[in-house]
Amino acid sequence: MFLGNESISEGAMLMPMARTAGEMPKLLGWNLPPEEQYLVHDHWKGFPSPPYYMHLMLAMIYFVLMNTSLIGNGIVLWIFGTSKSLRNGSNMFIINLAIFDLLMMCEMPMFLVNSFSERLVGYGVGCSVYAALGSMSGIGGAISNAVIAFDRYRTISNPLDGRLSRVQAGLLICLTWLWTMPFTLLPLFEIWGRYIPEGYLTTCSFDYLTDDPDTRVFVGCIFTWAYVIPMIFICYFYARLFGHVRQHEMMLKNQARKMNVESLTANRSEKAQAVEMRIAKAAFTIFFLFVCAWTPYAIVTMIGAFGDRTMLTPFVTMVPAVCCKIVSCLDPWVYAISHPKYRQELERRLPWMGIKEADDSVSTTESKATVVVDQAAGNGGDNAAN
Repeated sequence: MFLGNESISEGAMLMPMARTAGEMPKLLGWNLPPEEQYLVHDHWKGFPSPPYYMHLMLAMIYFVLMNTSLIGNGIVLWIFGTSKSLRNGSNMFIINLAIFDLLMMCEMPMFLVNSFSERLVGYGVGCSVYAALGSMSGIGGAISNAVIAFDRYRTISNPLDGRLSRVQAGLLICLTWLWTMPFTLLPLFEIWGRYIPEGYLTTCSFDYLTDDPDTRVFVGCIFTWAYVIPMIFICYFYARLFGHVRQHEMMLKNQARKMNVESLTANRSEKAQAVEMRIAKAAFTIFFLFVCAWTPYAIVTMIGAFGDRTMLTPFVTMVPAVCCKIVSCLDPWVYAISHPKYRQELERRLPWMGIKEADDSVSTTESKATVVVDQAAGNGGDNAAN
């Protein structure tokens, strides 16, 4: 009667939408062999299997995202990895983020196969590989955002000697990879937590549905490690960054008033001002994308562990996964295309993209001159005070 769901546990309740006057529809897990039914959590066993067109629709979305991510992040690795003018510590973080995003892209071919098959291909092993790639790329991307926020704060607040060296940047990059390991390896080897299918049983993530204290503590820890801590770092460093910019502008205005001039920044070129605006806009966009990518998933996991699990339908749990994939595709454009020198390299190497970026040598010279003027003004103010 259940067309392959003979192994449904007695506690699994058939959802109302699965009851029909005629033949019962197929339930989630109907096409898994009996020895693989353990993969299907009891929470999912009462839901009807989604129609095939839903699998195809998600497959098409993922196919577009996969190609967008491959092109965008591939260009980032190519340009930043082969351009001497872009080989500095700050840009190493962009390369590292692109690698994490490409790791998430590696899930997508597996998802396409799973969608066409309407089940997990590879069963337990395939589920573990899929979830481990997602865990490493997600946690790594989150902590990389925090490191980029730290680097931009140092660079902008202290332009003379705040930029990180390549050795320092390399150490921070190693830290981002070490940060991903605990909550990737522990559930992979089922030391603490485990990976299970979710949603339409074509994706996998860590178990946030099992109702026991051990699972709830695990979910709370990974929520703090992968979401709360990076979020705190991002908010702190960008708040400090904008606070420094605001304080610096007030200092320039006060000094200009003392010198009886309209503004110390009056001779800055329009391009230099545009670059500053790009940095500010990119910072807000970075924070916004991080929130959009991981907040829905964090909400779903916390509901699964501590809230009303009846709210978590298969479709609801598929939405956060799509959000994460979309943001991994947008990252290279937000982080890299806002970079003037990167745009110059794109204009030189890929002219068919139609990108136009003026030479920044003039703005660089004027920025250095502005720093010298600021320092001189500051020293003059100190001498006057003395």
